[in-house]
Amino acid sequence: MGEPLSRIVLRHPVHFLAFGFGSGLAPRAPGTFGTLAAVPCYLVLRYLPLPHYLLLLIAAFALGIWLCGRTAEALGVHDHGGIVWDEFVGFWLTMTLAPPGWLWLLLGFLLFRLFDVLKPFPINWLDRRVGGGLGIMLDDVLAGVFAWLCLQLLARSGIFPIGL
Repeated sequence: MGEPLSRIVLRHPVHFLAFGFGSGLAPRAPGTFGTLAAVPCYLVLRYLPLPHYLLLLIAAFALGIWLCGRTAEALGVHDHGGIVWDEFVGFWLTMTLAPPGWLWLLLGFLLFRLFDVLKPFPINWLDRRVGGGLGIMLDDVLAGVFAWLCLQLLARSGIFPIGL
């Protein structure tokens, strides 16, 4: 019998990061738990100047291609549900330039999860056709772009007060 997944993930720094600091080990809805684990990081990162935030996003995306690809290869599963670094990056992308306040954090979380789970076209198309670490990262980044667009439209619509 092989080594338990939790032991593999928690003992190897690459897998530990790919599994979102272990949040991807959740027995149900690991993507949701991964996104939840990305929230405290965002609450710190949001204070970065925008150029630094964007550079960090690009670096996290590039790192994610390597992390997720390496972990998927080690586990022998293309996009293991527990690999959630892509959720971190997708959520952080969603929250780029988000208005301050808990309502906006909640809306960003819900919108990102909605697009990540439903995978509307072209997200589903990319998800099926692009392999490796890039494929793992791309569908969540695109879900983040869709969620970002919706969040920005809501912010500019005036439906919800800014700062709430």
